[in-house]
Amino acid sequence: MSQSTPTTREPRFPIIPPEQMTARQTEVAAAIAGGPRGGIRGPFLALIHHPDLADRVQSLGEHLRYGAKISLANIEFVVLIVARHMNCQYEWFAHSRIARTTTDLPEAIISALQVGQTPTNLTDDQSALYTFCKEQIAHGQASDATYDAAFKHFGRDGILDIIAIIGYYSMIAMVLNTSQIPLPEGTEPPLKPIQK
Repeated sequence: MSQSTPTTREPRFPIIPPEQMTARQTEVAAAIAGGPRGGIRGPFLALIHHPDLADRVQSLGEHLRYGAKISLANIEFVVLIVARHMNCQYEWFAHSRIARTTTDLPEAIISALQVGQTPTNLTDDQSALYTFCKEQIAHGQASDATYDAAFKHFGRDGILDIIAIIGYYSMIAMVLNTSQIPLPEGTEPPLKPIQK
């Protein structure tokens, strides 16, 4: 006997009300809410289902957002490159807003990335960063010339932070895309499919 398919699908990672959390989930949720994030939102609504993983992910994310060796504008530049590549609506929505309200990343760069175009009129460090990110994403490593240009602007520790930001926000995009965390009510998806 076959089961009937429900008309509305259950959320893949339902929001866990505080009173239904385990002791470990409560502990991790409190730590996340007590830090710079100020609460459980976005990918952490899904990740809290695995509290030990959520704890480690939030710790790395906190370093990359607030302790990386590159500027906040360049951090957001990298995140937006990743969000566009991963077609992650939520990541783009959240980080384009952060880029616009808390950094001096030019609107022209944000708008170009949003529609899948290569930004123009980049500064030398932005150009080095963009090329480095695109090569890392496409090939898993940068060419010698691209590495050397990035090294000139960001040094070894900066390059390692950039690689970690690419990897971290690729993972976060996969969590968001897989968990289907919705955009705020009434928000149109900001990313349109890119014609190839």
